Formats: sequence, C-alpha cells, structure tokens
Amino acid sequence: MIGINIQSPFAELLINLDKCVETRTYPLPQKYEGEELALIETPGKNGKFKARIIGTITFSHSFKYDNVGEWISDYNRHRVEQDSDFGWKENKDKYGWVVSQIYKFEEPFPAPENKGIVFTNNCNATVPTGV
Repeated sequence: MIGINIQSPFAELLINLDKCVETRTYPLPQKYEGEELALIETPGKNGKFKARIIGTITFSHSFKYDNVGEWISDYNRHRVEQDSDFGWKENKDKYGWVVSQIYKFEEPFPAPENKGIVFTNNCNATVPTGV
C-alpha cells in the first residue's frame, strides 16, 4: 500500500474527522483519486514521536482555491490557520484534496524507515476484512 505523509496536528484532525480537506500547493495526482492510502502521521518541527501509520485515507478529488476569500471561507473544512506555514500565500497555488473515507487504526504502528517526501511505498497497512 502507498502511504501519504501528513504532519501533526493535521493528520490527527483528519483521522478524527475534524478536517475533511487536506491542502497542498499542487492537485492530487489523478492516480491516487479513489485509492486507499496509509495515513502516515509525521511529527513536523515540534513533534516528539517517530512517524507512524494511524489509519487509511481516501481522497475523491482535488480542487483549486482561486483566491484568499475562498480559502478563508473554507476554513471549517481545511482547518489551516492563515498565519501558519501552510496558510494562504499569494505567490503559491493552493489546492484542497477532498477526503471521501477514513479508517482509524486502534493502535498506530511504525511507518517505513525510508519515507518519501509526500508518498511512501510499501506501507504494510490494511483495513481488517468486513470493515
């Protein structure tokens, strides 16, 4: 399974259904639309833990925010504070990746040691049968 790296606290917001749009500066690659991905929570600058797989996530599609007004009005879905490193920047495109499904593992488990910048190959993560 392919995994996607998402920093804390955004990974936790996603897995707990408090966030339903992941934001990036590029659209969701089409090959990942509708594909179940391992959700790898990474510690970011302030985290005190090693990257871990906390569940799976599926994105249905992505869309582009055309202006800061759209970005601000969609805060309740993306949950990114404007003054954060991931807030709106006039000189950068901003896309929303729409979450269609989340599965939270009862216990996280370690992510592969060799993680990609965004997507990671060979994540040994599967949803139990019948879920």
